[in-house]
Amino acid sequence: MLTAFLACVMLSFGVGATSAWAEGEALQGTLTNNGAPVAGVKIKAFTQDGAPVGEATSDEQGKWSVPVPGPGSYKVDLDQSTLPSGVTVTNGRPSLTPSVADGQARNVLFPLGGGSGGTATGNQNQPAAPSAPSEWDRIANLFYSGIHFSLIIALAALGISLIFGTTGLTNFAHGELVTFGALMAFLFNVTIGLPLVLSGVIAVAIGAGMGYVQDRAFWGWLRKRRTNLVTMMIISIGLSLAVRYLYLYFFGGDSRAFSEYNSQPGEKYGPFLIAPKNLVADAIAIAVLVAVSMALLMTRLGKATRAVADNPALAAASGINVDRIIRLVWTLGGGLAALSGVLLGVYQNVSFQMGFQILLLIFAAVTLGGFGTAWGALLGSLVIGLFIQFSTYWIPSELKNVSALAALILILLFRPQGILGRRTRIG
Repeated sequence: MLTAFLACVMLSFGVGATSAWAEGEALQGTLTNNGAPVAGVKIKAFTQDGAPVGEATSDEQGKWSVPVPGPGSYKVDLDQSTLPSGVTVTNGRPSLTPSVADGQARNVLFPLGGGSGGTATGNQNQPAAPSAPSEWDRIANLFYSGIHFSLIIALAALGISLIFGTTGLTNFAHGELVTFGALMAFLFNVTIGLPLVLSGVIAVAIGAGMGYVQDRAFWGWLRKRRTNLVTMMIISIGLSLAVRYLYLYFFGGDSRAFSEYNSQPGEKYGPFLIAPKNLVADAIAIAVLVAVSMALLMTRLGKATRAVADNPALAAASGINVDRIIRLVWTLGGGLAALSGVLLGVYQNVSFQMGFQILLLIFAAVTLGGFGTAWGALLGSLVIGLFIQFSTYWIPSELKNVSALAALILILLFRPQGILGRRTRIG
């Protein structure tokens, strides 16, 4: 039933979601340093699988362009050895993964600095930076990136932690709820043409409804049959695989962007260089996290939820409708996951496996903070997000997720119950 419902929804993407390859797609940009064009810099483009697509060298006006075979997500590398002496990529990101839409020439932004400073942009009319950012500026930007990513992870981690706390289920299909939220926002924003903000609100509402439907039609039925938790966990893995490839079939394997807020340039806030869309996303995430946390502490439903998480049998004996509370938690978890997916789609575009790609980080955050504790999920997300971003200061960005999971293992060797988890007797 659940898979059939998803199939009906995904059919709404129709032909428009699977665009044909067309001529005219390209990656391009204009490299400048303090307003002066930077010539002779090599740019290379690759597919997501690492196959070379082409390369270009910036001309006397700093312009470069690499045609690509069709729409999709590509990896673009700036060869730093070809930069003039003293000029560097100021944000420490010489490799980017932009997405190209059907028939689109995508501008790629590289901030350059050195000497008196400067920028590399896809628009030569962009204002030049007044001075080259220092190492402290880079550290400040890594710190902000870590906080921003932490908030996105925290939304999904809070939902999965509440579900585990009330049911004991380790739900490996939670990542597909994150993807579902992003895909619904994409459907209403790109395919139907609604504003992204309205599309996001609708996607969160549908995500919450999907959480309710999952528990009422599937997980609740398994609980009534007294299915053990290990079996339910294995079922969640199978459900995750089925739904993910359903997404792939209808949405396609390309990474795509929303129709609004793409390639938004950053603005200076002291040492921080932040795109305004990220500040709005941060404000939304913080407001939702605070509201949910306060509701858990101060409302009757929140207290009932905590009672069910502590002892379901005692909660039922005291008159609490345990099934109703669990269903409420699934609804809340679905909405939080959908919101996480929408914000993640704004941050790094939409793909069929975006939820799966951060699922291990979500589990790492929940495990690190302490399974089943809402505050632990928030704290664990903060630690994981900051560690991932700061690790790129010393190691290649491709290894940042590995470093976070390695840190998780080391921490749990000394505190197996997590930061805020409680010790339990075994045996």
